[in-house]
Amino acid sequence: MNTATMSEHVVAIGEQKKPVGIIRFGIIRNKQASSFRYLNEWLEDPAAFAIAPPLPLHDQWTHFASHPEDASASLPGVVSDCAPDAWGKGVIGRAAGSRLNELQYLLAVDDVTRQGALRFLDKSGAPLANDVPPTPRLTDLERLKGLTARFVEGTGNMSKLAHELRGAGSSLGGARPKSVVADGEGNLHVAKYTMERDSMPVERAEVATLALARDVGIRAASATLVMADTRLPIALIRRFDRGKTGKGRVHYMSAQSLLGKHRGEPAYYTDIADGLRTVCSTDQQALTELEELHSRILFTILVSNNDDHPKNHGLLYAGNRSWALSPAFDINPQPLRHHQLKTGISELSGFEASVEAWIEAAPFFEVPKDRARDAAVAMSTEISARWRERFLETGITEAQCHQYVTAFDHSEMMIALGMKQPKPLSSAIYGTHTASRARSRSVTE
Repeated sequence: MNTATMSEHVVAIGEQKKPVGIIRFGIIRNKQASSFRYLNEWLEDPAAFAIAPPLPLHDQWTHFASHPEDASASLPGVVSDCAPDAWGKGVIGRAAGSRLNELQYLLAVDDVTRQGALRFLDKSGAPLANDVPPTPRLTDLERLKGLTARFVEGTGNMSKLAHELRGAGSSLGGARPKSVVADGEGNLHVAKYTMERDSMPVERAEVATLALARDVGIRAASATLVMADTRLPIALIRRFDRGKTGKGRVHYMSAQSLLGKHRGEPAYYTDIADGLRTVCSTDQQALTELEELHSRILFTILVSNNDDHPKNHGLLYAGNRSWALSPAFDINPQPLRHHQLKTGISELSGFEASVEAWIEAAPFFEVPKDRARDAAVAMSTEISARWRERFLETGITEAQCHQYVTAFDHSEMMIALGMKQPKPLSSAIYGTHTASRARSRSVTE
């Protein structure tokens, strides 16, 4: 690259802003492009680790360029994970008054609420960006809800609204309106808003489904509802990339970044499994993570979640050059859509949401097929028995439950239920390994 046309920034990690590498960004032949190289001081640190598998520890530059279907491919995947997606870009772009390039969007994200542990510094060593409003508190939710509704509806001074929302919502991915808020102890939460235009109780259903995931032994993000007695409640999802009371930052990467793929490129759960084998420090940890991943595929099929693209699977750095799956998140039943996976089980079965294909693929996840069948019966039995109860607990009405019936009452659920008599859930879903799934805290805190 012609470095004369490149902007350059230091990539740091954790609360201590420990320098890790250099990123250069520019426009090359009308394409956005970047290069990344580790700093010698990071390479010489005994505690150093590769911030993502596609960026192995060496002193050479690694290059990236935008893809016709994915402008964010111009950044290293693990760096792009820290950047905003559709919602955040919309807020930042309105505040800036123009469309920005991928680096500008990245550097406009609030440093306090930015996802993961990576940080981006100016020449003086100060983090970017610090010129946004302070992180709002839970007590600000009603005001934020009103600002967000006006922004979505396009009413009022859009530039002013965007500036007010920048500190609350610019760090987040996805397309739905959301904010980051802090509770009284400093813990960060993602606030997801129910909007007037929603035809389904989306946020109530997400909270219920995450609870259902925990019911069947899946490590899922903690979620609650606020303003639950109103027509437009807010889902609060506890941020898992921060330590207790909001202190410390846990390094994060998406499964898309683990695999080194761009948005829209086909990916399979067996690819993620192979990636997990390379980033787990012990065989036992790899086995635990593979079984957890296999369990999540089944849950995705049984609850008709078809938003399981590789960006919606994540990993957290667990120390000692080892990674673990992050808590499961963004799981939403889709009763009105074709039941197809965004991440295929394997190349053999493609993107079919099939319990039988899931069982056939079990050995790729180090799971015996007979144990997978037991788990399928146990999980389907639990989900069938509990989903309506969980939905009603969040304030979803019986009539609204009826709208979701086909997300839980479908052919794949019937196949799973009919396999054999279930063992107790605690032993059927991956046996003794369930108890060993506690995640190590990040060394980047």
